[in-house]
Amino acid sequence: MPVPHTEDELLRALTETSGALTRALQRVPVERAREASLPGHRTGTRMSPADLVAYLIGWNELVVSWHDDRARGIEPQLPAPGFTWNQLGSPAQKFYRDHADVPWPQLLQRLDAAHDRIVALVRGLDNGELYGAPWYRTYTAGRMIQLNTSSPYTNARRRLRTWLRADGL
Repeated sequence: MPVPHTEDELLRALTETSGALTRALQRVPVERAREASLPGHRTGTRMSPADLVAYLIGWNELVVSWHDDRARGIEPQLPAPGFTWNQLGSPAQKFYRDHADVPWPQLLQRLDAAHDRIVALVRGLDNGELYGAPWYRTYTAGRMIQLNTSSPYTNARRRLRTWLRADGL
């Protein structure tokens, strides 16, 4: 999918990648959702499909928090307080822990809710706010949203499909 450059393109990317991911997630057997058999976000680690969903929820919520902070006149600490862009395995581990006790069906509901908040965020911004000027360093708000939501959805779907195929699911 090409990199979005307008609100409509970003919304389309979010809808399409989320829909494809949801279809893959629906194929994960509930009894295997917590099985740490996927390559993890840190080299040499393993994660479960539930961890993968927790990771996506975490990033969606971070993106929304960045915009909430800015709306309150607070400059957000990106990616998050205490974390740096070159060590993204650490927030991944935090996201896994934050959602470790959430049952699979509720985890999927939380991902849907987080995605809905992202869509509402994008709908609340116009093309100028999304793509008219740098929002973080050289990146526009639209690009930052895409890099931390629809791109990871695509990556997650790819991981899941490989896992599902390897296990004959």
